[in-house]
Amino acid sequence: MNDYKTVQNQGEDEIVEKKSRFIASVAPCKTEAEAIAFLSDVKKHFSDASHNVYAYVCRDNNSRRYSDDGEPQGTAGIPVLDVILKEGLTDICVVVTRYFGGTLLGAGGLVRAYTKAAKAGIDAAKPVQMIMSDIFTVSTDYSDLGKLQYEISQNGFTIMDTKFESGVTITVCTETARSGELIKRLTECSSGRAVITKTDTCFVSR
Repeated sequence: MNDYKTVQNQGEDEIVEKKSRFIASVAPCKTEAEAIAFLSDVKKHFSDASHNVYAYVCRDNNSRRYSDDGEPQGTAGIPVLDVILKEGLTDICVVVTRYFGGTLLGAGGLVRAYTKAAKAGIDAAKPVQMIMSDIFTVSTDYSDLGKLQYEISQNGFTIMDTKFESGVTITVCTETARSGELIKRLTECSSGRAVITKTDTCFVSR
């Protein structure tokens, strides 16, 4: 599976255009069902709003949907979707809630407002790159610990956990493309004494 970009957590931001409030609510969603559930929650929370415009993109079944929710066609849902696509994001749902302020914005004004709000919400949710990574446990004795820790940190690998018992077990994460390098470096560093075992393969944020 390929690396991908999404948002780290839920986020919210708001802009005001000619007294209309545009509130962007953003969440990571791995499936279409999660996106729909988030959309439903936002609609309930802002049930008195003029519009709840949305767009979502998920890797699951290549799902991609949007809605103008009563705004003039092409002025709301598509601009929100365009922001998601231009940012290169997936597994994400963006809902932009509008409270009408009494002044018509026109088609161009609506496009700009929904675009600006969507971007603000996405920034608040903190975009992250998800990298396919391998998780290893490295079992060693105390005499090799310092050398192994130095080798791991100096070469851009990540120590996730360290357990101290009769020996030491270090949990290390690396992008899958560098797994061979990790094994080679730690084997050489410990003169073959470290026992290196792959325990998982998963996406890790960078």
